[in-house]
Amino acid sequence: MDPGIDDAVALSVLLNNKNCQVELITTVAGNVTVDKTTKNALKIANFFNSEVPLAAGASQPLVKAFEDAARIHGESGMEGYDFPEGNSHLLKQPAVEAWHDVLNKTEKKITLILTGSYTNFALWYREYPEDVLKIERVIVMGGSLSGGNMTSAAEFNVFTDPEAAKILLSSNLSVTMIGLDVTLKALVDRDWIQKVAALNESGKMLAALISHYNDWHADGWPIHDVNTVAYLLHPEFYSSKKLWVDIATDGPAIGETVADIRAAYHQGRTNATVATDIDADAFRNWLKQEISSMTR
Repeated sequence: MDPGIDDAVALSVLLNNKNCQVELITTVAGNVTVDKTTKNALKIANFFNSEVPLAAGASQPLVKAFEDAARIHGESGMEGYDFPEGNSHLLKQPAVEAWHDVLNKTEKKITLILTGSYTNFALWYREYPEDVLKIERVIVMGGSLSGGNMTSAAEFNVFTDPEAAKILLSSNLSVTMIGLDVTLKALVDRDWIQKVAALNESGKMLAALISHYNDWHADGWPIHDVNTVAYLLHPEFYSSKKLWVDIATDGPAIGETVADIRAAYHQGRTNATVATDIDADAFRNWLKQEISSMTR
């Protein structure tokens, strides 16, 4: 992940939901530089007294120049709340090595949730291809069938490292892509934020972060990344299609996710499940309930 305000919401839910056993948190450059995303992930982990190990990952995309989103998330990447100091569980290992160790120590298959660029995934996949046998599925925030939010063509996470996205979609793993087609429909407005802020200290913290999110649309803020967790726990909120998705890795449309929506060019073969619609009210109600049950 690359916290980032919406990553912070996703991590908060994961660390508090009793049905989720989080084995590892890793960070990557994206919304802000990797030193800042790591610091922000530690802030959330410390806020909830988490003992989940955390490792810092890639500071640059595989090929293209790094471009952050500080104009959206603020210079620190997570503005709006004064986090107390706490104990950290930052590993000395880089993210790729930490992934490898976790996967080799567990007997169960792992679900990967990627809410930042997919650079760590690509580096891990190149280094330890045999580890894929331990992966059950990959749920990612990224992509779009209908235009981007970084450019007119590209969604931010894929734009940040399109080569890594191409490696992911070529991996033959079970990939679910939760993109702008649904996240821009699941908006939270100021009334929702006020109600959440009154729930508990967790609600106050998350409401403060979201209120500093420079991604306001006509009816509210999209909390993009938490949709990966919502899909994990409540796939019934979403409609989806199995499609073949390619990634533009150069030119003016760099980072665009190009889906074979006619199932013609690829003769019906698919490499991803792509979310296409969402029950936005169910999503908002679920997220509010998750926040109300948080430990602080």
